[in-house]
Amino acid sequence: MKRGKILNAELNHAIATMGHGDLMIVCDAGFPIPSSTWRIDLAISQDVPDLETILSLISEDFIAEKVSYAAEMAENNPPLLEKVHRLFPASAYDPIPHQQILSEMAAKAKVIVRTGAFDPWGNILLYSGVDAPIWFTKPGLNVPEEYQEIVKRMKENA
Repeated sequence: MKRGKILNAELNHAIATMGHGDLMIVCDAGFPIPSSTWRIDLAISQDVPDLETILSLISEDFIAEKVSYAAEMAENNPPLLEKVHRLFPASAYDPIPHQQILSEMAAKAKVIVRTGAFDPWGNILLYSGVDAPIWFTKPGLNVPEEYQEIVKRMKENA
């Protein structure tokens, strides 16, 4: 049996196939997933599984260089926003309009993971990154300016 906390084979496969910059959306039960997008449907019933559980498991196996969420979340669902910040402390954050997530961003996602969450504005966009502190450890390498902040955040939150 596989070691680690994620037992779902398809979710493990999705994480393993993510390349730098690829987008994974972890969404609530009501998210309109385009029929052409790779869907991993984990929803069983209301709040089973919930967003925090799935995001927590993903955060242990996945490097999210950037996290986006509905700009409306700050005002309308601050408890969820606090959870997202707690689970992805080394990530950059980029709130965007909810409508843009439902349309444009859903179409750009490599994979969408549907939870059973009944959380308003509960759609979290995770952009795949690299373990920058490790990538820049070989002798003679210089950390480019655009990666210096990422390396700093990752080391602080290791």
